[in-house]
Amino acid sequence: MKISQARTAAFDVLLRIETDNAFSSILLPKYEEKLPEKDKGLCHELVLGVLRRQIYLDRLIDQFAAKPKFDPEVRIALRMGAFQLLFLERIPAYSSINESVNLVERSKKSSAKAIVNAILRRIQREPVEFAFTDEIERISVKTSHPRWLIEKWFRQIGAAETEQLAQANNVVGSSAFRLTAKSKKTAMVPSPEWCKSEFVEACYFADRIDSHLLRLAEAGDIYFQDEASQMVAATLTLPAGSRFLDVCASPGGKTTLIGMRNPDLRSLTAGDLHWRRVTLLKANCERQEAPVSVVQYDAEDGLPFADESFDAVLIDAPCSGTGTIRHNPEIRYSLKLEDFDDLARKQLRILESASKLVKLGGRIYYSTCSMEIEENEQVISQFLGDNSQFSKVCAPLDDRFRTSERFARTFPNRDNMDGFFLAVLERS
Repeated sequence: MKISQARTAAFDVLLRIETDNAFSSILLPKYEEKLPEKDKGLCHELVLGVLRRQIYLDRLIDQFAAKPKFDPEVRIALRMGAFQLLFLERIPAYSSINESVNLVERSKKSSAKAIVNAILRRIQREPVEFAFTDEIERISVKTSHPRWLIEKWFRQIGAAETEQLAQANNVVGSSAFRLTAKSKKTAMVPSPEWCKSEFVEACYFADRIDSHLLRLAEAGDIYFQDEASQMVAATLTLPAGSRFLDVCASPGGKTTLIGMRNPDLRSLTAGDLHWRRVTLLKANCERQEAPVSVVQYDAEDGLPFADESFDAVLIDAPCSGTGTIRHNPEIRYSLKLEDFDDLARKQLRILESASKLVKLGGRIYYSTCSMEIEENEQVISQFLGDNSQFSKVCAPLDDRFRTSERFARTFPNRDNMDGFFLAVLERS
């Protein structure tokens, strides 16, 4: 039984995502680290490609299955085989089919080998034809987004914008990264092959993450961070001597960027809830040689600082992450409609708690990587309704990102970056 290392690694990652609600962004680096260089690219492409087309692939598989109920291992082998047959022209059909059958055997599901072989051979031979009951179902299947999420976006941003957003979530973009404070000390020179951001200083793009970039990241000279995330942090330009707090700071991308852009702060404090996240935050700060005081706390239950002790507070609130689906495609399958209201309540509690720490004339910067109004505009509206001493201030960003309500938003389909929301509130 011969199976390529790339396919076995991809299969194992997809199975863990399916059964353990794990994340591709965490698992892929761990599995790819053990692969030969020639196998890393295929493993990456298989995992993210299958996730980005999962609903479409399942509809296709079920169309050719007499009894479309499969164990997770069999379903994943079928998805991988169908994805290769339909979307990876450079891979021979016999290889895609045979190795999918072998993956089933490897998983001790030998009784399903014949049906896997038969379904994949039909997919290879027969044209793909689907019948849809309405536009929502068509977009849901074609872009592999759950129907309820497409319906929600229809109501929020309209049909045309929803389809463009769902399509953009499946487009593989360039990898964004930035220089760090440490890179200035080492006098690192940016490569002429890197493309520079139009909106964020020291932000660059590369078509692929090669070994050179990985070495620079490991050394702390660059940090991988989406352009929109960098742009949010870049809005915080603070007077010398300011005291700044990043409330929900892990993994530390915004914290370290704010520190680099504001070297004359009196203090820079950052924290998070769980020890694992705090450890990661501390490690990233140390790698970039960023002077940050790291604290562990539960921001919902109150923060361990005196009232009115900070000039600026960033709340990069825990959220659904629907603005990052293009990088984390599995998010769309794990979310439930009720999650948005649960998250909004958590976000409001954190905002209320953090607001007590802001000085007169100080500011709160509230951001999420969510597209949902429940986690953004509605949270801010409720907070301002209960806290009259705070008022909205226009986010200091290019006009294209500003909304009519004086907030800022980015959209994957419009801006070719993750979807972020930013509100700036001033205490008076």
